Amino acid sequence: MPEGSLEVLSRQEVERLRSAGDGGQNEMLRRCALAVLNTGHKTDDTRAVLARYRDFAIDIVQQDRGVKLALSNPPSQAFVDGQMIRGIRELLFAVLRDVVYCSGQLLSGDGVDLSTSEGITNAVFLILRNAGAIRAGTDTDLVVCWGGHAISREEYDYSKQVGYQLGLRKLNVCTGCGGGAMKGPMKGAAIAHAKQRVRDGRYLGLTEPTIIAAESPNPIVNELVILPDMEKRLEAFVRVAHAIVIFPGGAGTAEEILFLLGILSHPDNQELPFPLVLTGPESSRGYLEMIDSFILKALGPGAQRHYRVIVGDPDAVAADVAGACASVRRFRREHSDAYFFNWRLRVESVFQQPFVATHESMEQLALTRDLPRHELAANLRRVFSGIVSGNIRVEGQQAIEARGPFQIRGEAELMGEIDHVLQAFVREQRMSLSGRAYQPCYRVIV
Repeated sequence: MPEGSLEVLSRQEVERLRSAGDGGQNEMLRRCALAVLNTGHKTDDTRAVLARYRDFAIDIVQQDRGVKLALSNPPSQAFVDGQMIRGIRELLFAVLRDVVYCSGQLLSGDGVDLSTSEGITNAVFLILRNAGAIRAGTDTDLVVCWGGHAISREEYDYSKQVGYQLGLRKLNVCTGCGGGAMKGPMKGAAIAHAKQRVRDGRYLGLTEPTIIAAESPNPIVNELVILPDMEKRLEAFVRVAHAIVIFPGGAGTAEEILFLLGILSHPDNQELPFPLVLTGPESSRGYLEMIDSFILKALGPGAQRHYRVIVGDPDAVAADVAGACASVRRFRREHSDAYFFNWRLRVESVFQQPFVATHESMEQLALTRDLPRHELAANLRRVFSGIVSGNIRVEGQQAIEARGPFQIRGEAELMGEIDHVLQAFVREQRMSLSGRAYQPCYRVIV
């Protein structure tokens, strides 16, 4: 039975969850449930996971007393002595809750208009509230941590040390819920919370259906929310965050950085406090300098003022973030803003509309520095989003196999900068966990 997440379903909801046809939710439920049950796996190849567990199935058993999930051929690591691990069980019902809500109640509910920017923000709020992630009366203590899943051991240990320092300051952690730099801060914070006797520490994971199989929730996650698409996932991050710490990563991390800097570069957000730190161990200094240089050359010096770079000092990162969270608290109190959701942040429609990576959509992106800074950032974000799609999303992989690499075209100097960053990601093995030599899913036309 679900534990406080979803206790009863209507017959219509059960039929949608069982159906694999048009309007049916069974395949989405199956993929997300498999990702939760397969926690701890060492691959980011979604198709390999789906092929390995091709016989896995999930069904809904409707009872007078509530709902049961019937699993066929699930991953064995989800069980101990024949009993499902409790944390995995809780996340499994979080999957059920979000699939039902996002595909049913949300779309049919009054007041939800996904054709407007305000309507999309409202939808993100409603999803988070339905999941219990929106909590009145909480402090400004939620630190979002971004970074790659394909990182070095030293970078992982560093992210754990930063999480530990955040936890000692009684700050909570939110990540993309996968491994690498998404797991490290949570693990470090959990240890620190135990030392500080913080009994209600939050380890919030935000994900979306097309990426969850490649980034299964790590074992530390105690709250899971599945947003309908990447854009709503990214908006959820920036709406709930009181500060953001970014560790080294690959194309997905670059996408996140550009999303946030594009939003912060909008004139309406110039005076809004939004603490942002880029950090890594001393061995990652070159990576951080490269990212900083790319931001300068692509978006200009104005974009650099939105973040600090701290190298090799977890204590300094956490102290900076803790002080900044106090500033956020003061600002929101003075302006009568909610602590739990950043309503004042202006997010333009260009950052909210789902981007489907196809050969046509990738080649048609406007990539020139005469665009307004926030518009260029939005299109650069889409470049890296498309590369993530070609790397790990089933639909993106199939498109690459059918028609070859995506073509990325634009202003020559800007293309050179993008190519330089991507070559570094490949050289440093930040693009894949598969162990095979990486075959680029893109071609930068310089």
